[in-house]
Amino acid sequence: MQMGGRVERRGELRHNGVVKYTQGSAATLAPGTPAARPPEAVASSADAPTRERVALSILENGPSTAAALAQRLTLTPAAVRRHLDHLVAVGTLEAREPRMSRGRGRGRPAKVFTLTDMGRDAFQQSYDDLAASALRFLRESGGPAAVTEFARRRTGELEDRYRDVVSAAAPQDRPHVLAEALTGDGFAASVRSTPNGQQVCQHHCPVAHVAAEFPQLCEAETEVFARLLGRHVQRLATIAHGDGICTTHVPHAVGDPDPTPVTTTTTMHTTATGRNPS
Repeated sequence: MQMGGRVERRGELRHNGVVKYTQGSAATLAPGTPAARPPEAVASSADAPTRERVALSILENGPSTAAALAQRLTLTPAAVRRHLDHLVAVGTLEAREPRMSRGRGRGRPAKVFTLTDMGRDAFQQSYDDLAASALRFLRESGGPAAVTEFARRRTGELEDRYRDVVSAAAPQDRPHVLAEALTGDGFAASVRSTPNGQQVCQHHCPVAHVAAEFPQLCEAETEVFARLLGRHVQRLATIAHGDGICTTHVPHAVGDPDPTPVTTTTTMHTTATGRNPS
């Protein structure tokens, strides 16, 4: 499903509230109180929105120089460099040497700044928050059945795209073809054999944080796998539940390799909060 804890990672972009250091404050500390952090180690919360604009501009426009960012965001070069230094220091951005091009003038080329994986994760988490908020509204206004219908409609889009390529394969090859299709959509999927069948393993879930609250997303995906593979399948583990990978068991076909009707089973997990993250 394509809708991604990263709380610590996104904090640098979205929640930068800190106590600002002022000159002389250390002198007023009570004995035994840790000294305040030096000014260079403290970022004002007022800078957070601008830093996010800088990172978002790079996300939307690709690797950028400080000069390009200053012009694009209508900021002074000095201000942009200060924000860039901070974003590099916290791991949101990294500085790279630009690719050399013909006809360049003399002088050292300006470095370009690009998002790191951690920086991209911060924005992905923002999208997760938006998706979760939308699903909460849907659940409150239409009830759990509305969320289930949404999940089935969304995973139905995957089913429509995968159907022709999966159905064209031999029944025993369909798990592998499905895994290849999932990998193309960012799920990093693979297949492993077991004495009782095969397991489709998804090593990445773009919507894991949303699915942790709305297990209907995982349940709808399991139903799609069963219909595509033409047999009963069982969800054994999910990243949303805290497992390392999402694992779906696909048993060997007995008799007719495409038995009907198709049924699905989703293993029920129970946590201390009573959530079913299947």
